[in-house]
Amino acid sequence: MSLEKMRNIGIMAHIDAGKTTTTERILYYTGKIHKIGEIDDGQATMDWMAQEQERGITICSAATTTYWKDYQINIIDTPGHVDFTAEVERSLRVLDGAVAVICAVDGVQPQTETVWKQADEFKVPRIAFMNKMDRIGADFFGSMEDVHNKFGIDCLALQIPIGEGPDFEGVIDLLKMKEIRWDAESEGEKFTESDIDSSRLDKANEWREKLIDMVASSDDKLAEIYLEGGEISVEQLKAAIRSGTINRAFVPFVMGSARHNQGVQPLIDAVVDYLPSPVDIPPAKGMRIKKDSEEEIEIPCKDSGMPVGLVFKIQYDREMGSLCYVRMYSGKINAGTQVLNVGKKKRERVNRILRMHADKSEAMDSVSAGDIAVFIGLKLAQTGDTLGSEGLPVILESVKFPEPVISVAIEPESLSERDKMNETLEILSKEDPTFTHHEDSETGQLIISGMGELHLDVLVTRMKDDFGVKCRVGAPQVTYREAVTAEATAKEEFSKVLAGKENTAGVTVKVSQREQGSGNDYIFTASRKDVPDEIIESIEQSIRSSLDSGIQYGYPCTDTMVEVTAIDYNETTSTPFAFASCAAAAFDKACHDAAPQLFEPVMNVEISCPKEFVGEAMSQVTQRGGMVMGQDSKASGELVHAQAPMAKMFGFSTNLRSATQGRASFTMEFSHFQLKPDGLAGAW
Repeated sequence: MSLEKMRNIGIMAHIDAGKTTTTERILYYTGKIHKIGEIDDGQATMDWMAQEQERGITICSAATTTYWKDYQINIIDTPGHVDFTAEVERSLRVLDGAVAVICAVDGVQPQTETVWKQADEFKVPRIAFMNKMDRIGADFFGSMEDVHNKFGIDCLALQIPIGEGPDFEGVIDLLKMKEIRWDAESEGEKFTESDIDSSRLDKANEWREKLIDMVASSDDKLAEIYLEGGEISVEQLKAAIRSGTINRAFVPFVMGSARHNQGVQPLIDAVVDYLPSPVDIPPAKGMRIKKDSEEEIEIPCKDSGMPVGLVFKIQYDREMGSLCYVRMYSGKINAGTQVLNVGKKKRERVNRILRMHADKSEAMDSVSAGDIAVFIGLKLAQTGDTLGSEGLPVILESVKFPEPVISVAIEPESLSERDKMNETLEILSKEDPTFTHHEDSETGQLIISGMGELHLDVLVTRMKDDFGVKCRVGAPQVTYREAVTAEATAKEEFSKVLAGKENTAGVTVKVSQREQGSGNDYIFTASRKDVPDEIIESIEQSIRSSLDSGIQYGYPCTDTMVEVTAIDYNETTSTPFAFASCAAAAFDKACHDAAPQLFEPVMNVEISCPKEFVGEAMSQVTQRGGMVMGQDSKASGELVHAQAPMAKMFGFSTNLRSATQGRASFTMEFSHFQLKPDGLAGAW
């Protein structure tokens, strides 16, 4: 398969907009599956986890490969729920294009904004599928306008609807200028094309004119033909739309109703016609590791290059162990060969390579640049690791994950369960980087942390059902953060005789406050002359683990800059152990002198409710110390935007339901950490 004929795409959207249903239809029409599974029946192919089928939501991104008109399409179906935002984040990092599924009734919803921003961050070209066109209140043009207003992008309608809501019959293709209707008896597999009815011709011509106008404004060659009044062919239009989509000049829109098998084939055509292949996007950038320095290089996507791949997801399988999902950026890796984990400087054997289809798989002999596959046999690999070779030791930019904001205490039902529980926690935190666990130094309790109540609920249920761990879970608690609010420098010296050998070290550390939301950073500006790498590495490891351990209360640090400005190294007596101890002591001393404070997580809250209950919904937020930020009117009701401290939001859904007679719903996602007013940590 040539690289030009490959597409790596993700399906992204707000929860319940119809991502998994759309993916299911794509697999059916491309012949990958022979029966359409419905989410409502718990039968969807891509929702293969037992919990996904029970809850009717996507929890982990599932990968599959299918074929359409000689094109290979690697699809990743991502979750829509904010608690699983890390799954979306890591999928978008390795995708070349995306399909944004938008509900024709509700338009842009809160989580649509989140995934859209994530796609912008990774510069992912996208097309939009306006779903649920047959639902009461569907408004294609209004929802497209909503996308234009919210994201400031040009929306390119490739189709216009024939009727909307219950009157939705089909679409008018503005490129071919034909009406398309789908046959319900063949589950939408067959469709008919006919000439445009005279009553709709004026509107079709008007929108075709808009399409050509927008495309020509981003393509000089087309603009010339257009201005001279020449005839523009469908092929010329497609080529210009493709280049405009890849350059993110506009977003093409198609539409349909995935649930009722309408509009899916033109969507698959749009994927192969307009979304980029691995060679259409700029080459990946990575840091080439040299003995004393690093340099940024580009990695062209070609089979003949040195092998470079990124591990973007780890999944545990009871029989096969760790499944490492890898996106290849260059070269080729064969099954049974060894690869270098560049960051860890360790070689590992790739025992087998698999092509995944949700939870099923087929073996492959090798995987080449541009493709996505699963490696089996890598024991050390973690999400974000780069696989390569000594010939090109390059590190690709890793995936950054948000900080966990909610915690619960967990304990095994018996001592014999403790080892099993610890083992399971290791597996789950390797799979999901936003899930962490640690032992509370004061109470000795084991604390697990995640992105939200649903996130932790899903993980605890997996521990009990999938891994058979018998455990008890405490009430949810907020995960606070510590940060310095001033600048301070501290110097520490270490000198101890251990096992008859003298160990010495000296480290000077400067700490300062970073901008809110920018996270921690570490730099080493001391002289490296004649200092071995293992000494510098041990200082960095010690500082990073100190940042995780906190300053006063044991909560991880946030928005803190740590700089090692000087070290005292003695060739005969200095050891990595001495430097690790010394760096930790210098960090503690500097932080205590830099006015450390406690910070609490603040959440973005989006409440959807009928107009008559807006007042009650707002007062529920303000009673909990929240602030109302704004309000939007939608076809389905009012949308209230607010921010509130996480600590006050437990039990909010029950209160909101009772205050609005069960008519309101809300979504909540982490926004930022802010200074806790009373400055005291809540005790466990």
